[in-house]
Amino acid sequence: MTVMRYFVSDEAPSAGHWVPPVDIYETEGHDVVVKAELPETAREDIDVTVDHQTLTIKGTRKAPADVPEDRYRRVERRYGTFSRSFTLPNTVDTSKVSADYKNGVLTVKLPFKEEARPRSISVDVAA
Repeated sequence: MTVMRYFVSDEAPSAGHWVPPVDIYETEGHDVVVKAELPETAREDIDVTVDHQTLTIKGTRKAPADVPEDRYRRVERRYGTFSRSFTLPNTVDTSKVSADYKNGVLTVKLPFKEEARPRSISVDVAA
C-alpha cells in the first residue's frame, strides 16, 4: 500500500496512555483518509490539529463513572490520554482537512492538492 510509506508514527503506550488503532487509506478521488477507533470518547475530549505537515490526534478517554472501582473484576480496555501523530505527504492540502466523529470512529479526510491529483491528457493524432 503506497499511502503507508508517507505516514510515520512511532508512539508507544506508557502508564496512563493508550494508542488508538487507525486505518489509513487513499480514496478513488485521491484523498487520504485516517480512521481512528475512539470508543466511548466524548467529542469534546478529542483534538485534531495539522501543523507543518503533521497530523496529530489527541485526547482523553475517561473511565466510566457509574461503576465503582472496587466492583471491577477485570479491566482490559485502556483509559487515559492518547496521542497519535503522522507525518503527511507534501501532496496533502492542509488547508482543506476535515474531521467527523460518529459511532466512536474519528474520520479525518486529507484532500490532495489539485496539482498532485492525477489528470488525463488528451493526445492529438497527427495525420
